[in-house]
Amino acid sequence: QVQVVESGGGSVQAGGSLTLSCTASGLTFDDVAFGWFRQAPGKEREGVSCISWSGGVDYYANSVEGRFTISRDNAKNTLYLQMKSMKPEDTAMYYCAADYVRSMGCSLQTTDFKHWGQGTQVTVSS
Repeated sequence: QVQVVESGGGSVQAGGSLTLSCTASGLTFDDVAFGWFRQAPGKEREGVSCISWSGGVDYYANSVEGRFTISRDNAKNTLYLQMKSMKPEDTAMYYCAADYVRSMGCSLQTTDFKHWGQGTQVTVSS
């Protein structure tokens, strides 16, 4: 049984930093691509960042490019999202998603991921 668990959410002031973590069990961590998604109240879930199974490819939404960094530590079976220069509009529930992807890339589409965590809340105050 696959289990994806996010942690590290919390409250931060604008301009501050936060790092999210995601662990995944029940799958071969080295072979899966990961994505971070977020959903604000009343809005659709959107892709924030993704990273390929090899770690060699990553993508970012325009809204977070240059401020967020995705990384993975296969030895620890852990995915990270470092968030800096945070803005109130970054406030949302953040979700980690995983799936086996045969290509060398990754996706920011929710439909391309099968396994999801329950989310961790991030709140940025002005």
